Amino acid sequence: QVQLVESGGGLVQPGGSLRLSCAASGRTFSRYAMGWFRQAPGKERVFVAVISWSGDNIYYADSVKGRFTISRDNAQITAYLQMNSLKPEDTAVYYCAAAHAWPPIPGMTRAYDHWGQGTQVTVSS
Repeated sequence: QVQLVESGGGLVQPGGSLRLSCAASGRTFSRYAMGWFRQAPGKERVFVAVISWSGDNIYYADSVKGRFTISRDNAQITAYLQMNSLKPEDTAVYYCAAAHAWPPIPGMTRAYDHWGQGTQVTVSS
């Protein structure tokens, strides 16, 4: 089994920045696509960003495009989400996810095979 553990969440002011990490452990690492999702209380879990194993294919939700950057370090088996220009509406639990194959649709949750437990991000003054 592959375990994914998010870290880096916390409280940040509007306009500020935060960097989330997702560390993978367990079985020998495969060439997973790595994605980020988020879920606010009472809301559905929604897609944020995804990156291919090579890093050549990246997609962002329109709501975060231009503000968030997804990246990965395959040597450390870690995915990152750099969040800039944060807004109160970015407040949510952020989850990382891994897919064995490139998702046919980036935000298709069923295409992801492993999920982390989430880390809370709160954007407030």
